Amino acid sequence: MRIAVLGGDGFVGWPTCLHLSDLGHEVHIIDNLSRRWIDVELGVQSLTPMDSIQERCRIWYEVTGRKLHFHLLDIAKEYERLRGWLVEHRPDAIVHFAEQRAAPYSMKSDRHKVYTVNNNVNATHNLLAALVETGIDAHLVHLGTMGVYGYSSVGAAIPEGYLNVGVETMDGRVAQQEILYPTRPGSVYHMTKSLDQILFQFYAQNDGLRITDLHQGIVWGTHTEQTRRHVQLINRFDYDGDYGTVLNRFLIQAAIGYPLTVHGTGGQTRAFIHIKDSVRCIELALADAPAAGQRVKIFNQMTETHRVRDLAEMIATRAGAKVAYLPNPRKEAAENDLVVRNEQFLALGLKPTTLAEGLLDEIVDVARKYEHRIDRKRVPAVSAWTRELGQLVETDPERKRLRSVS
Repeated sequence: MRIAVLGGDGFVGWPTCLHLSDLGHEVHIIDNLSRRWIDVELGVQSLTPMDSIQERCRIWYEVTGRKLHFHLLDIAKEYERLRGWLVEHRPDAIVHFAEQRAAPYSMKSDRHKVYTVNNNVNATHNLLAALVETGIDAHLVHLGTMGVYGYSSVGAAIPEGYLNVGVETMDGRVAQQEILYPTRPGSVYHMTKSLDQILFQFYAQNDGLRITDLHQGIVWGTHTEQTRRHVQLINRFDYDGDYGTVLNRFLIQAAIGYPLTVHGTGGQTRAFIHIKDSVRCIELALADAPAAGQRVKIFNQMTETHRVRDLAEMIATRAGAKVAYLPNPRKEAAENDLVVRNEQFLALGLKPTTLAEGLLDEIVDVARKYEHRIDRKRVPAVSAWTRELGQLVETDPERKRLRSVS
């Protein structure tokens, strides 16, 4: 297939491009390189050194003989160029990663909130409108988030996208309906993914677009089979408080002798998936496309759930590290259960990679190799959801102590 990967220079996008290219697909990367500019804005770089996207593509061709095609394009702002690109290249499938992906970054300030909404929602809608306008019947696979469901405890497993409900009619009967699971976004970032769902639902029913939406858990890990083939193919690794995912950040902290920072009680339960499984799920979703006129196909793209404090204690025990409990900068429940259904990917042949399989050591090894690139002052999460929480975080004595020893 000819596959366009929007946001193919990113944390999940890059290994996905390599995985799909390795399978023999013709892969086109469309990216505005905004994630690299955000590094400049925040004054922090990927733990792993990253070459330019052009150099990465060149190395992949040198190693494999397979070509990755890069196109510099901002799909949130350049609608006419996006439509023209679709007409020229007519992809069979489109994988959509082209959204600002960090909840803390989306909550840093009013400017970051506005940017996240403008970028994410415009990117998605421009793509959908362009597919309708051009008449291109490409299967769209979108990377969403488990966060659209929220993290409250309802005492039942979260289904894959849709919920069966009974609605009382005027004559007292109960009519059965199937609706999108009610969204409860916990940040502006998660809100944009919730808005994506509504856009997908409309364009699938109104224009017959073929869409798969993947509600993904927190991604951990560094390498895939493809990124191991050359040092310059290594994936980016974010460790800072805005973009570093919780498990990767714990492992970085353990590797450099920094206390593992747990927010609140650590009772937040989260869903996780290894980067190897993430790219495999994209492959499986592309091969299981809905037909025109069918509803949006929704998968829960996760393999296991853990409480944050349990992860911290497990890693601390293994690494001989300490755990520091800090005020939570997020506005969320202190404790929650999270039971998630993910039968669809398992039925398609996904064999989950779990935390118990030794890959934690891989990340620690990467952290120690590139320890000289770590800015310890960037490790704590400081972006707060409200001004009141921001003041609480800023004045916390434990955080001040950590800052003095960093």
